[in-house]
Amino acid sequence: MKKSLFAFLFILIPLTGFSQDLSVATQKADSIVQEFFISNNFPGMSVSVFKGNEMVWSKGYGFADVENQIPVDPSVTKFRIGSVSKTLTAAGLGVLIQEDKVDPDAEIQKYVPQFPEKNYPITVKQVAGHIAGIRHYRGSEFMSKKLYETVNEGLTIFMNDTLLFEPGTQYSYSSYGWNLISAVIEGASGEEFLPFMKEEVFDPLGMNNTVPEWSNQEIPDLTKFYARSGDSNEEAEFVDNSYKWAGGGFVGTTEDLIMFGKAFLDHDYLNEETQAQLMTPQTLENGESTNYGMGWSVLTDDAGRIWTGHSGGSVGGRTMFLINKENRMVIAYTVNHSSASFGDLHFQIADVFLDE
Repeated sequence: MKKSLFAFLFILIPLTGFSQDLSVATQKADSIVQEFFISNNFPGMSVSVFKGNEMVWSKGYGFADVENQIPVDPSVTKFRIGSVSKTLTAAGLGVLIQEDKVDPDAEIQKYVPQFPEKNYPITVKQVAGHIAGIRHYRGSEFMSKKLYETVNEGLTIFMNDTLLFEPGTQYSYSSYGWNLISAVIEGASGEEFLPFMKEEVFDPLGMNNTVPEWSNQEIPDLTKFYARSGDSNEEAEFVDNSYKWAGGGFVGTTEDLIMFGKAFLDHDYLNEETQAQLMTPQTLENGESTNYGMGWSVLTDDAGRIWTGHSGGSVGGRTMFLINKENRMVIAYTVNHSSASFGDLHFQIADVFLDE
């Protein structure tokens, strides 16, 4: 099915319940995002912003389903959040660290004895920070169509491969490393990964619209996924993301991501020490910073403000999630399209509300 979206580009759907009398800041932000959305010919987009102690802006653009003209609603429309799943999983890992059930400096086999020993020992922290030498996708693995029922099944994809390098000497991004982290969570908690995430992360934080994307189950309010075809958009090729729950297999709303980020502006959910362990960038043996902690990336904008969070790329989805603790700001936005380059859109949005 191919659908041109030009006829729909100017149909922008505001979140029900938000005032139509937008503040100057929201008007400016809306103008920036509309221009971005229209110029990229995206099917649908969701944006939510939290500042201080409230969500100051949340809006849907275009359609979750172009053919049936179902508008995007930031409160319920579920997008593929891709590698932002790693940050959510890191929260689950943080719960176990805080409860002294996981030692980040322990070797992986302490919690996952079935994982084969390699030429070098690797620790939980190294795996979670992409410095353990675990490989990333190869060939067509990103387009997997196989249903993986368990975390252990997902380990079989890479567990017998050799490490890419001596742990701690290089940074090499690996979604499969987070398959291993989910196995750590299972081993340390004694519970299956997906129920653990619901009970220990999603439910406590009020993330009622964040769920694993089971391909064999109907998920309410799940957007359709699109890819570029010439000047038009078509539905993206089918994939099954069950092979990487922890690193890229969740779907959710931007408003849920705001709820998640809000929890990290204070220390009621995870204490200051635990948050620091997750968010502090790791250092290679040569002293170079990776700008990545355990599931949290660290960015600095042109004004010198420090942001922590993650981006996510999926088949039919792109997501950005960032928090700035100093200004108590959380930004989350996502599109239901494979080909999205965000540039510095998040910082443009941030500047509007921080200059208010």
